[in-house]
Amino acid sequence: MFQSSFSQEEEKTERTKKTQDTDSLTQKMEGEGVTFEEVTKKENINPLAPSKAAFYSAILPGLGQIYNKRYWKAPIVWGALGTSIYVYSFNNTEYRRARNAFKRRLAGFADDEFYDINGDGSGPDVSSEALQEAQESSQRDRDLALVISIALYALNIIDANVDSHLKQYNVSDDLAVDFNPYIEINPFTNKPNYGMAMVIKF
Repeated sequence: MFQSSFSQEEEKTERTKKTQDTDSLTQKMEGEGVTFEEVTKKENINPLAPSKAAFYSAILPGLGQIYNKRYWKAPIVWGALGTSIYVYSFNNTEYRRARNAFKRRLAGFADDEFYDINGDGSGPDVSSEALQEAQESSQRDRDLALVISIALYALNIIDANVDSHLKQYNVSDDLAVDFNPYIEINPFTNKPNYGMAMVIKF
């Protein structure tokens, strides 16, 4: 009787211990599927920096690139805009020359700069039709140069804004998604469940 009671008590104690071990293992493994780790920010993000860079580039092209510390971009901006403005100015001058001469021809004058270039009195060296064609060609080239200048100016502002955004983009190694082996003890069957755990670090 005493022996039977002792064996039952021992069996009960062993079962309780086994259940506690299983529960502790379950609790230990609980939540291992996704791990959250706190990562401190290395640099403070300035939300106004992109707007400042765009504003500086709008005031003076290339200044936004200098603000972003992309110094090598500033000469490219100046060169591109300077070239397009020069082409516009050149074609505008040629357009005005051809237009003024053509208007004087239509008015019946023969004293424009293209009438007698050689000074031999042989008549117009450049015909009125050629002046009209030169006027239209110069006007097309001038308008195209103006469109390109405006596009380059806008591109300069957009580049400064986007570059400032990307400069603050967090590309730290602390940002990661990883897969790790995962094991969990089923509390009902007392058998392990194997799998893969996705670990997100941010």
